[in-house]
Amino acid sequence: MPVWLEAGAWGLVGGGALVVGALVAWFVRVPQRVVASVMAFGSGVLISALSFELVDEAASTGGLVPTAVGFLAGAVTYVLANVALARRGAAHRKRSQDQQASESDQPGSGAAIAVGALLDGVPESVVLGVSLLGGGSVGVPVLAAIVISNVPEGLSSAAGMKRNGRSARYVFGVWVGIALASGLAALLGALLLQGAPPEALAVITALAAGAILAMVADTMIPEAFERTHLYAGLIAATGFLLAFVVGRA
Repeated sequence: MPVWLEAGAWGLVGGGALVVGALVAWFVRVPQRVVASVMAFGSGVLISALSFELVDEAASTGGLVPTAVGFLAGAVTYVLANVALARRGAAHRKRSQDQQASESDQPGSGAAIAVGALLDGVPESVVLGVSLLGGGSVGVPVLAAIVISNVPEGLSSAAGMKRNGRSARYVFGVWVGIALASGLAALLGALLLQGAPPEALAVITALAAGAILAMVADTMIPEAFERTHLYAGLIAATGFLLAFVVGRA
C-alpha cells in the first residue's frame, strides 16, 4: 500500500473516533462527570504524546530553531483562528451543556462550530501522515492519543449540539465530514511532504504540536475542570503517564 494511502487510512481512523463519540452522545445519556473525566484523561494523553513523540522528535531530526519556530507558529495560528471563530459562536463548541450558542442565539454559529471542529482535528491528522514518512510505521502513541481524546471530544461537543436543538443531520454531518477531512489531511501530509528536508518536517511537526497544545488548553481542559474540579489534574496526570509508558514500552 502506498504511504500516502496508508496515512489517509490512519487519519480516517483517528477522525472516526469523533463519530463514535457523537453516536454515544446521541443515543446514550452519559453522566457529565464521566465525560469530563475522560476529557481530562485525553488531555493528559495528548500533552504526553506531543511532548515526547512530536516536539522531541522534531528537535532531534530538524534542530531546535525550526522546532521552536514551528511550535510558536502553530500555537499563534490556532489561537488567532479560534478567537475569530469564538466571535462567531464557536467559543464553547466542546461543551456538553447549554454553553454552546444556538442558531437563534447567534446566526451562523452552526457553521462556526463546524469550522472550529475542523480546526481542532486537522493538525493531529497531519502529524499521523508525517509519522509514516521515511519508511516508518504510524506513531502508535500519537494515534492512541488522538483516538482516546477524540472520543470524549465528539461525545461532549455532540451532546452540547443536541441540547441546543441541532438536528441529527447537522451533528453527524459535521463529525463524518471532520473524519473524512482528517483522512484527507493525513493523506496530503504524507503525499506533499515526502522527500522534504528534516528541517521542514520539524517545522510542520512542531507547528501541529503547538496547535494541539493550544487546543487542549483552550477547549478540552476547561470542559474537564468544570465537572471534575480538583480531580482534573490527577486524571490528566494519569493519562500523561500512561501515554509515556506506552511510548517507552
